[in-house]
Amino acid sequence: MKFGALQRRVKRCEQVMAVRMAETQDNWTVLSQVWRQGWSPLRIITVGLAGGFLAGKLELPGKVNGARWLQMIGSVSNLFASGQAAFAAAMAAHAADTADEAADQADEAAEQMAPQAAARPARRAAATPEPELREPQPAEAATDVSER
Repeated sequence: MKFGALQRRVKRCEQVMAVRMAETQDNWTVLSQVWRQGWSPLRIITVGLAGGFLAGKLELPGKVNGARWLQMIGSVSNLFASGQAAFAAAMAAHAADTADEAADQADEAAEQMAPQAAARPARRAAATPEPELREPQPAEAATDVSER
């Protein structure tokens, strides 16, 4: 297989992966919203009471006691939190890569436009009116200061 064909194939796979990552992120967002909305205070209390009752009934002498249940729940909670953090880090890295690619494309476009702009006549630039200078509105001034 030729190198150009391999490059196109890799580019296509990267595009498919980017689309799938975006879909996964959208689905994850929907799932987390539905999950949070589903846990009303009444449900939390009900699950806590049922879990405590089951932990008390299933307690085998010396095998699994209340402290072990709490330790297990804490471990599962930490595992879930670290999974969420890893997913968020992957999404941030993907966003950074996308921003870098966009910046590279903008630089390439600017480099391509530079020779064309130099070839244009200078009179066109003189014909464009200067923008009117005015005092910024308070909201504009606050935004300008906060962006610095």
